[in-house]
Amino acid sequence: MIKIDGHDNAIIGVSSIWKTGSTIEVLVYEAETIRDNLMRDGMDFFEAEEWISFNIQGAYMGENTPILVWTQEAWDNEGFHNRQQE
Repeated sequence: MIKIDGHDNAIIGVSSIWKTGSTIEVLVYEAETIRDNLMRDGMDFFEAEEWISFNIQGAYMGENTPILVWTQEAWDNEGFHNRQQE
């Protein structure tokens, strides 16, 4: 499984994904925790979300690419999905 360096505390589980007659397992991360980690390390809120968008959501690392989950509350209240469409 591929891990996102420095964000083990954001792992919320494992997902099985169908791949040509079998399944593979990938790690699932909570995006808000990654954002909090980045902010703790000196980024502001918007810098952290931009970093996540470009370096994680926008990265394809093959069939084992980790899954990033934004909670519904963050998605609705913080308007992250609206910024992604701009």
